[in-house]
Amino acid sequence: ARRGVGRERRDGLGAAMERGCDARWGGPTAGPQLGGPDSSPAGLGTHTRGRWGGGTGPAGTLQAHRVVASYKPSNFDKKILLWTGRFKTEEEIPLRIPPEMLDKARNKARVKACYIMIGLSIIACFAVIASAKKAAARHESLTSLNLAKKAKWRKEAALAAESKTK
Repeated sequence: ARRGVGRERRDGLGAAMERGCDARWGGPTAGPQLGGPDSSPAGLGTHTRGRWGGGTGPAGTLQAHRVVASYKPSNFDKKILLWTGRFKTEEEIPLRIPPEMLDKARNKARVKACYIMIGLSIIACFAVIASAKKAAARHESLTSLNLAKKAKWRKEAALAAESKTK
């Protein structure tokens, strides 16, 4: 038993996880599964990875983690799935899909929308620069426009005060 602990320390935690976690490391398996490939019947070599999932079954076959398709997508969800390229046509979308599939599609759509907004912001910056250069060529500035507007308001206020006094 002492020898196994030293080997786990030398190999690191990853190697211990490959052999099967024992109770000292907080995993669900203990003692008998720590052996090599001969510990299973007929030498098939099964081992688990404990609470971290994955792992291989008998004779090295992978065990697939199946997710139940339990979410019925709305029309908007279908548009997101189409826009992100998960499905080519709306007819290809099944009646029920796994929630993880929709989460990935929504995340992809968020990223695409952010890229579009970044591009539009850059285009808007160039449009403002171009309009500012045209205004500078006409000798217009915000200061001169504000002074003209205030002069007009003063003139209107003076005319309104004159008409009240008459």
